[in-house]
Amino acid sequence: MKTRHSIILFALAVFSFASCKNESKDNEGKNDTAKAVSIKEEAVSYALDTVTFNSFVAYNENQEGTRPAVLVIPEWWGLNDYARGRAKQLAEMGYIAMAVDMYGGGKTAADPQQAQALATPFYMNPQLTKQRIDAAKAKLLSYAQADTSNVAAIGYCFGGYCVLNAAKLGADLKGVVSFHGNLSGAPATKESLKARILVCHGGDDKFVSEKEIADFKKNMDAVGANYKFIVYPGATHAFTNPAATEAGKKFNLPIAYNSAADSASWNDMKLFFGELFPKK
Repeated sequence: MKTRHSIILFALAVFSFASCKNESKDNEGKNDTAKAVSIKEEAVSYALDTVTFNSFVAYNENQEGTRPAVLVIPEWWGLNDYARGRAKQLAEMGYIAMAVDMYGGGKTAADPQQAQALATPFYMNPQLTKQRIDAAKAKLLSYAQADTSNVAAIGYCFGGYCVLNAAKLGADLKGVVSFHGNLSGAPATKESLKARILVCHGGDDKFVSEKEIADFKKNMDAVGANYKFIVYPGATHAFTNPAATEAGKKFNLPIAYNSAADSASWNDMKLFFGELFPKK
């Protein structure tokens, strides 16, 4: 009887332990669900001089505390779903991100002629890039979720030109990333350049000349810039955008999507941000 009684007590103990363990797992599951990523998307407006800008902000509303802020400057087509999608990707990674309306009024281009007309003032006056990025940054940093001491900007094609020029002209950013961006514009000085720079460049980009690359690197070296220039072999202009191939055929432009270069450059950006925004 004593042995049988001991066996019963042992069995009860095992059952109790298993029940507690399962309950613990259930609670863990509930906690995980409670902290699941939930991306908040908001259309935001702000003004600079007489122009109203209609941008887009994304962040994980279940994430506690502040987090680094990243501006996303679109291609010359204007603020479209591609730029918004990149902002949402950054939000999923733990940042608060704004896809920026650089032209004002939410203007977008339907063809290269319209795009060129919208982008030309920025190429003629690089100072415009800094002014409008500064305005977007001020709006983004008005969010309680934004860490005001950790701000970066990324840009695509025209947007790459914009973030590089804003940095060269002294924008208060920790770092900028240009994806297949133009490298021309204002020169940097030792006094003006504050940001670290990552350039992700397509090896077969027909829009950026070898002279432009050489001049950019010469300027960066002359001012002692902290920069990386990474070339992705076989990649053309607009290599990160899945819609580039179709647009290239439609408008007879030397642009195409390159999935390998897209993935590699995004990973290079992640590494860059890892160095730029060390974990606290």
